[in-house]
Amino acid sequence: MESGLSSMSLEFRDVGLTEKLHYSSAVAFLVYTLILAILRTFNVRDEAARVLVAAPLIAFVTTHILYLNFYKLDYGLNMKVCLIIGIAQLLLWAVWAVLAHHPSRLKLWIVVMGGGLAMLLGVYDFPPHRGFVDVHALQHAATIPLSYLSWSFIKDDAEFRTLNLVKKVK
Repeated sequence: MESGLSSMSLEFRDVGLTEKLHYSSAVAFLVYTLILAILRTFNVRDEAARVLVAAPLIAFVTTHILYLNFYKLDYGLNMKVCLIIGIAQLLLWAVWAVLAHHPSRLKLWIVVMGGGLAMLLGVYDFPPHRGFVDVHALQHAATIPLSYLSWSFIKDDAEFRTLNLVKKVK
């Protein structure tokens, strides 16, 4: 939610602080969701293993955010970092969707494909079509239905995992 608010504040008032908040929250959100993707796709259950996955990524994103905010606000570097993290996450989910045969994998596939297209919109910035809609607005608009589908998949996945755990107990 904070990532969306920071993005929205940048659109309303583009100043140094809102720009830093936007870049920082975007990369923090991507790393957080990458950690979740790794933990879920590899079914990491052991607490020590979860820490071993999360700690280096949290250390990296913290260092990156400190660099952006206190040394140099480098848009190009941040874009590359975000793209690498986003692509890694999409690949993890795509491979998992093929191998896991999850009942809601169609929702996940739509999120993966739509997320990839939204990333492309972010990379290929072009001027507004007929002066009305720019690519950045299209990118933000695309994330609305993708967010809904993503949360719907998460709910379905939680129900699916709970059902499987209950079956194992009986």
